Amino acid sequence: MSSIKKNFLYNTAYQLLTLIIPMITTPYLSRVLGAEGIGSYSYAHSVANYFVIFILLGLANYGNRTAAKAKSDKMSLSKMFWSMYTMQFVLGLVLTAGYFVYCLWTADTMAYFMLPYLVSGMLDITWLYYGLEEFKKITVRNFTVKLTTTLAIFCLVRQASDLLIYAIIMTFSLLVSQAVLWPYVLKTIPYYKPSFQEVRVHIKPNLVLFLTVLAVSLFKVMDKIMLGLITDKVQVGYYELSEKIISIPVALITSLGTVMLPRMSHMLSVHDKTDTKIIYNSLIFAMFVSSSLCFGIMGVSESFVPLFYGEGYDICVTLYLLLLPSCLFLAFANVIRTQYLLPHQMDKAYVISGFLGAGVNLTVNFLLIPSMGAVGAAIGTLAAEIVVCLYQCGQVRKYLPIRHYLVKSLPLVTAGIMMCLVIFRLDFGIKNLFLQLIMKVLVGATVYIGLMVCFLWAYRKVRKQLFFGIKIMNGGRI
Repeated sequence: MSSIKKNFLYNTAYQLLTLIIPMITTPYLSRVLGAEGIGSYSYAHSVANYFVIFILLGLANYGNRTAAKAKSDKMSLSKMFWSMYTMQFVLGLVLTAGYFVYCLWTADTMAYFMLPYLVSGMLDITWLYYGLEEFKKITVRNFTVKLTTTLAIFCLVRQASDLLIYAIIMTFSLLVSQAVLWPYVLKTIPYYKPSFQEVRVHIKPNLVLFLTVLAVSLFKVMDKIMLGLITDKVQVGYYELSEKIISIPVALITSLGTVMLPRMSHMLSVHDKTDTKIIYNSLIFAMFVSSSLCFGIMGVSESFVPLFYGEGYDICVTLYLLLLPSCLFLAFANVIRTQYLLPHQMDKAYVISGFLGAGVNLTVNFLLIPSMGAVGAAIGTLAAEIVVCLYQCGQVRKYLPIRHYLVKSLPLVTAGIMMCLVIFRLDFGIKNLFLQLIMKVLVGATVYIGLMVCFLWAYRKVRKQLFFGIKIMNGGRI
């Protein structure tokens, strides 16, 4: 089995776990803590997240990419890691102290319980593991921590007053998940005391990629902060709960991008060329996953929402219909970004796309959140993802056949839309929500599979690219 295939399977296994866990815990928490409790935690977490963002800067992409290029030389890897981590550690100390001052200023009890989250950011070296393509270790760690966290939630969070207990469970799980990665690193990567110059050399490229991280956070995190400041924590709760559903299609898409970024970076460092076939195969796979899942969830939303969350969450149906289409644009852009822009160090285009998306999102938020609440934030997110995707595609149109990719993706999206239209208003005259949901899923799957069979018959050349990305896993060889 090729390393790409194994890494994709490891990362996908974890991403699937991140889908299954919320599917188990969210219905429980929505009933126990309510929208206001979930919104209070989400707001405090979003504020703390900004401090963590500044601790990590652009390491998620820069560290990943740099480690992938240095992994063949143990000494170079040691110098690279310790010089970059020294920068991260110093920033962590400064920003954790700054966050503590923020806690004293706001006197918000929930804010204090986010301090372990900041410490976890200081210890976060997953960027190194991704660069070294050590996905198995990450997966084993994540499985263990996630399952333990879930068990703790069901055992200890029993009523609305247990909100702070929930916060402790979530933040300490993040801290533990980062701490357990260190023994392997200390054992395998010799310590190297970097000079100031060796640390400084990483600051500028990190800051360049950090600008995009910051910009993306403006429409991934700022939504919740703006909702909390302009409206109330209940609207934050509705938005948070709806966003969790987006993670279902996004998880597989992100898994693909996480695996392919270090591989494409390493290929370029060795061969100095890009395999456009791999990018094409990745796009077909990503659009298949996003279109089938997004439109499928949208189609069953009227039955799913009251069954999943309980009573009083009807607004989430509208939020689903606005947020889920953004995954299509996110999927397309994710492949372009992780398999071409970042490996080719086209960081300027990446940064500009992030700020364009942030600008659109903030503008829409300011205009719509005061009158529409969470719905306005969802419209802003959709608009931002569209802008980011269009700009990134525009930047690579001279190097990649974007029009060809769009034409090949269109039948997949069309099949998803047709499925959604058929099942969204479908009424079987059944009052039982569970049975109604099952019936819609069966009808939707039948419609989608039927349309896909027609598509595969018409486009026989892309069959192998479509089924589970087989060609991707084998490095472009079938």
